[in-house]
Amino acid sequence: MNFYSVRHLTRFRYSRPISESIMETRMHPRSDASQHCLNFSLSVSPRCRVFSYRDHLGNNIQHFDIPGEHNQLVIVAESVVEQQSLPDVPEFLAPEAWSELDELIASGDYWEMLLPSTFAVETPAVTLLAEQMGVTRRDDPLMLVLELNQRLFNYFEYVPSHTRVDSPIDEAIVSGKGVCQDFAHTMIALLRYVRIPARYVSGYLYRGREDHDRSTPDATHAWVEALMPHLGWVGIDPTNNLVAHRRHIRTAVGRDYADVPPTHGVFRGNTASELYVAVHVEASDTPPPLDRKLPIPEDWSVLVERAQQQPEPAVPFIDMQQMQQQQQQ
Repeated sequence: MNFYSVRHLTRFRYSRPISESIMETRMHPRSDASQHCLNFSLSVSPRCRVFSYRDHLGNNIQHFDIPGEHNQLVIVAESVVEQQSLPDVPEFLAPEAWSELDELIASGDYWEMLLPSTFAVETPAVTLLAEQMGVTRRDDPLMLVLELNQRLFNYFEYVPSHTRVDSPIDEAIVSGKGVCQDFAHTMIALLRYVRIPARYVSGYLYRGREDHDRSTPDATHAWVEALMPHLGWVGIDPTNNLVAHRRHIRTAVGRDYADVPPTHGVFRGNTASELYVAVHVEASDTPPPLDRKLPIPEDWSVLVERAQQQPEPAVPFIDMQQMQQQQQQ
């Protein structure tokens, strides 16, 4: 059994005051058979009332509206998560696993994880990549998933900020470069190509001293879950060539990134915005006190302090609605 303490800070800074922010966040870790969120808090500055709801996939979502004038928005999510020790994922399944998978799909509600979605779509580039990597219904479903995990790890060069939050899947495939968001979307599209239900997972990855992950440690992370007979949803991290069941902390699942961005909102105002994200994850063998606060880096304290200050005198602006999201690295 492992325990993780997570702090996730997001700051939006605007070049001139805005009149309103409307925001949804998906930073509350999920609770299920293998993971339990012991404690969660969300702090927002400027202060406002935060509301919560749970969507049809069991994701916990917070949302709020700041109608007053402000030139900075700071969101700090803190959580304590308990993870159960899970058995190792086998290297292969029985020969009849493909037919068992089809029976599982026919008897369950998995259709939305098989159909094309906003970012995980079957494009000519995906079809060509599937042919190059021999993505067909061969061996057994788990063997194919594990092979794809390694092949995509080798195919892509991990380059932070090479793509944008809304980049189409072909951009990363053609260039061979991207971030975890691109790795996950490509793998989901390839798995759905051979009718393996696959879903996008948003969350955090704990990195210990002995770990050599190539994903950015101070950002959110994304990986994939594939439906397997007898095993259920199996987590796969093609960015790091890992089976995601030991150090991965799940916050939300969906068809692709469009369903589960850590932040998703709009602001009213004609201004440029600057995004800053910082993530810190600690691990322990015993549950930390629920009222214990993680050490706050000096920069974070300064950010929150500045957010409490009164905004600068208003500058006339054209009232516009503009989107704001953060990419997963």
